[in-house]
Amino acid sequence: MLIKEVERFIEEDLGYDDVSCTIVPDKPVEAIIFTKEACVIAGIKEAESIFCYLGVQDETTLKDGDHVKEGDIIFRLKGGAVSILRAERLVLNFLGHLSGIATLTRACVDIVRKHSETTRVACTRKTTPGIRKFEKLAVAAGGGDTHRFNLSDSVMIKDNHVKLMGIEAAINAAKKTSFTRKIEVEVESAEDAVLAAKLGADIIMLDNMQPEAVRETLEILKEKGLRDSVIVEASGGISLENLENYAKTGVDVISMGSLIHKSRWIDLSLEIMS
Repeated sequence: MLIKEVERFIEEDLGYDDVSCTIVPDKPVEAIIFTKEACVIAGIKEAESIFCYLGVQDETTLKDGDHVKEGDIIFRLKGGAVSILRAERLVLNFLGHLSGIATLTRACVDIVRKHSETTRVACTRKTTPGIRKFEKLAVAAGGGDTHRFNLSDSVMIKDNHVKLMGIEAAINAAKKTSFTRKIEVEVESAEDAVLAAKLGADIIMLDNMQPEAVRETLEILKEKGLRDSVIVEASGGISLENLENYAKTGVDVISMGSLIHKSRWIDLSLEIMS
């Protein structure tokens, strides 16, 4: 975490006059952070950045992606009472939110692995403004794929691009950006998937297709000798409840906005030791 990011988060939480933490005697204390439920932990580095900035000594044997049990200690802390109290909510927010994302991602990856060793589970750009990179890194901690971090990573031609200029013109324009950037095209039919593949798309996103339609599209691409030349991604309306049906299709990537926006925060707590 960059210093300017730490300072922005701390400023938001402390405000202009911290009248909550400063009422306690600022004496040296020890504390622990522990989890109240089993989870895949994430946010370790973010927490360490906050502790470092506030002058709190932290100790942990964990790294992002580790499984922890209910009651496991995540951090042992030493520092001034005021600094530890100031770090408390900010650190717990990051750990709880990011661990929730990592835990849900791991559950989804485990479902997919029952049917495929190669299909990737990816997130999307449906993220919280200002903390996207942290949420996406939590997906990675859970065994998922971060997909593109921003609009500069690759070219994604979506339905509104196609409405404005058509698939062929959009792909031709995308090819002029840079040879280093992959081109992904969002389609809603097998016909458009074939067209995009023939025009040189690197990735084809099958948007809001039911599992059977995904399977049929993959078969059509194979029959036309196009399957091996493209990465095929299924996206739209995919959740923990219907994920297994998509995992059985043989698609290369399953992208799920729900990895982030439907994840549940993990319950953790900071306790000062008496």
